[in-house]
Amino acid sequence: MEKVKTFKYVDYLWDDEKAASFGDDQVALFLYRSNILGADLRITNYGGGNTSCKTIEKDPLTNEEVEVMWVKGSGGDIGTLTRKGIAGLYTERLRNLKNVYEGLADEDRMVGLFNHCIYDLDSKAPSIDTPLHGLLPFKHIDHLHPDALIAVAAAKDSQAVTKEIWGDTMGWVPWQKPGFDLGLQLEKCLNDNPGIRGIVLGSHGLFTWGDTSYESYINSLEVIEMASEYIAKKIEEKGQVFGGQKVESLPAEERKEKAAQIMPLLRGLASSENRMVGHFTDSDVVLEYINSNDLERLAPLGTSCPDHFLRTKIQPLVLTLDKNEDLTDSKAILEKLNPLFEQYRQEYKDYYETCKHPNSPAMRDPNPVIIIYPGVGMFSFSKDKQTTRVASEFYVNAINVMRGAEAISEYTSLPRQEAFDIEYWLLEEAKLQRMPKEKPLSRKIAIVTGAGGGIGQAIADKMVAEGAVVVYTDLNTEAVESATSKYNKDQAVAVQCDVTSEEAIANAFKETVLAFGGVDIIVHSAGLAISKSLEDTTTKDWDLLENVLVKGQFLMSKSGVEIMKKQNLGGDIVNIASKNGLVAGPNNVAYGTAKAAQQHMTRLLAAELATDKIRVNVVNPDGVIVGSKIWEGSWAEGRAKANGITVEELPAFYAKRNLLNEIILPEDIANGVFACVAILDKSTGNIINVDGGMANAFPR
Repeated sequence: MEKVKTFKYVDYLWDDEKAASFGDDQVALFLYRSNILGADLRITNYGGGNTSCKTIEKDPLTNEEVEVMWVKGSGGDIGTLTRKGIAGLYTERLRNLKNVYEGLADEDRMVGLFNHCIYDLDSKAPSIDTPLHGLLPFKHIDHLHPDALIAVAAAKDSQAVTKEIWGDTMGWVPWQKPGFDLGLQLEKCLNDNPGIRGIVLGSHGLFTWGDTSYESYINSLEVIEMASEYIAKKIEEKGQVFGGQKVESLPAEERKEKAAQIMPLLRGLASSENRMVGHFTDSDVVLEYINSNDLERLAPLGTSCPDHFLRTKIQPLVLTLDKNEDLTDSKAILEKLNPLFEQYRQEYKDYYETCKHPNSPAMRDPNPVIIIYPGVGMFSFSKDKQTTRVASEFYVNAINVMRGAEAISEYTSLPRQEAFDIEYWLLEEAKLQRMPKEKPLSRKIAIVTGAGGGIGQAIADKMVAEGAVVVYTDLNTEAVESATSKYNKDQAVAVQCDVTSEEAIANAFKETVLAFGGVDIIVHSAGLAISKSLEDTTTKDWDLLENVLVKGQFLMSKSGVEIMKKQNLGGDIVNIASKNGLVAGPNNVAYGTAKAAQQHMTRLLAAELATDKIRVNVVNPDGVIVGSKIWEGSWAEGRAKANGITVEELPAFYAKRNLLNEIILPEDIANGVFACVAILDKSTGNIINVDGGMANAFPR
C-alpha cells in the first residue's frame, strides 16, 4: 500500500508496515485507524467522534454468515480505543429498528433497543451515534469533529460553503440532535446524492467512509485538507482574524506570574459548590482570540459542536481585569471578581429556568468551566486534571472553529434551547450517573516534600492512589523525576526543591498552582537524621537539621497557607516528625530537638489556622528501616551504636521493641497521613504515632 500524498493541515501517521501486521483483521485495522485519527486534536478531541467497521461473522445461533458492525462504545475515546471499548451489533437488526421507530419523541427508547441488536456479548454499551453508522452501507466509517469542518458546519451559510468547497461530492444535513432520526437523515442524504464521499453535519461535524480502513482514513484526511486549505485562503484574503488585536499580551514570564497569583482566587470562586482542579494555557491560538476586538461579541455566543459545550459549558466567563492589575491585594481583587462570578451563575440559572423541561435533571453546578483573562491567558476548572485539561483543549477547538467560520463568513452557534437539550439530555444524565464513584482525595491538590524516595514517596504515591493530584518535590532532581515517571502529567508532576530555600519553596508552590490551580494538602516529609553525642555534634550538624526539618516546615507552611487562604477552601498540613521528638535518648540532641520543634510548631499553627479551616497535624514514624532513605547513611550506624547492637541487627531490634512487634514500613506512614487528610476531618493539633506502639512515646 503506497502513500499517495502528504497533508499540510493534518498529521499523516499511517504506517504501512504496522498496518500490514494486522493482516486481514478488519477490526484491528479499524482500531488502528481510530487511534491515529484520535492522536491529532485538530481532527477530533478526547472522547469526541466515533468510528466503525462492518465484517462478516458466523452467527453462533444459526451458523449462518451475518454482517456485524463494530463501533466505538459509549463514553470512549478513539485515540485510545481498544477492543474492550467497542460494541459489536447485528447490522440487519439495527436497520430493522426503522420498523418500530416512532419519531423524535422516541429517541431515548431507541437507545435501549440497541441492546437487542448486540452480537458480541462483551460489547461496550452502544452510543447514541450507533444508528448513524448502521444506517450507512459502507464497510469503514469515520465520524469526526475536525476544527476546519466544524468551522464550515458553523458558518452562517454552511450549505453553500460545502457546495463551494467540494461541489457535488459532499452531502450536507442541517443541525439535528444526535439520535436515530439523524441516522435516517444521513441515509436519505446518501440516497438523494449517490456517489458522495461524505456528509457535513450542520454545527456538528463530519461523516466520511471507505471500502477499507486505509481508504476511509485517506478520504477523511483529504476532506479535512480541502476545508483547511479553503479557510487558510480566506484568512489570507482578510489579512486578520477576530477583528485584529485589542489587547497586547504580557511577556510570557509575566503571564505565568499573573496566572499563579490569580488561580487560587479563581479556584476558590469556581469551587463554591464543588471543589475543582485547574489548568492554565497561554498558547498563541488562545492569546490571538482572547486579545482580539471580537472577543466580546464571540464569547457570549458560545460553542456550536455538542462535544465542545458539554465539556466547556455553553460560554466562558471573561474577566474585566486589566492585564496590569495589581493582584497582590487578594481582598481587593475578590471584590472585583465576585460580581463577575455572581452574574455568570445567575445567567446560567436563567438559561436553565428558561430552557428546562418538566423531566429535566436538576440544575448542575452554575460556575464557569472556562475563564478568560485578556492579556494573560485562559483558565479552566473541573473535577480533575484530565477533565479540566480536556475542557481547555475543547475550547481551543472552539476557538479554531470560530476563527475558521469568521474567515469564511460569520460564526453561528447553536440556539440556547438546542444546547440545553443536549446538555441536560436524560441519556447524558444517565451517562453521568454511571461514572465511577470519586475516590476519597479526588478534587484535592497535594504537595509532598522529600518525595524522591522512602517515606515521602510512599506518602505521595498514596495521595495519587486515593485520587489527589500531587506535586512531588525533592532536592534530588533525578530521584523525584524517577518517582513520578510511572504517572502521567494529569496525576503527578516533579519539582526540584531545596526546602531550606525560601525562593525554592516559593517556586515549588508557583509550579503547583500553575499545574493544578492551588493546593489543599501540604506534607513536609523532607528530612535527614544525624545521631551524635553532644560532644560530637557540630554547629554544622545542628544548622543542617534545623534548616531542613524546622525551617523547611516553617517555609512550606508560610507559602502554602497564603494560597489556602486565597482559595478559602480550608486545607491540611501534615508534618512528618518522629518519636524522637517525644522521647529523650542518648546521642540525639540535634535531631530530637528539631523533631520536637516540628511537633510544637504544628500545635502553634493548628491553634492559629483553625479559623481558616486549615488543620495541622503530625505523624510520628519510628523504626522505619525498610525503604527509608535515612537508614542509608550514618544514622543506622549511630542508632546501632546507641543501642549496643550491630547495623545488621537493627530491623529485628526495632520490630521487637514495639508493643505490636511489627515492622514499620513507609506505606504505614502514608496510611497515617491519609487518615489525617481523609478520615479525621475534625482533628487538628494532633500527634499520630505510627510506631507499632512505643509506651514511652505516648503523647498523652
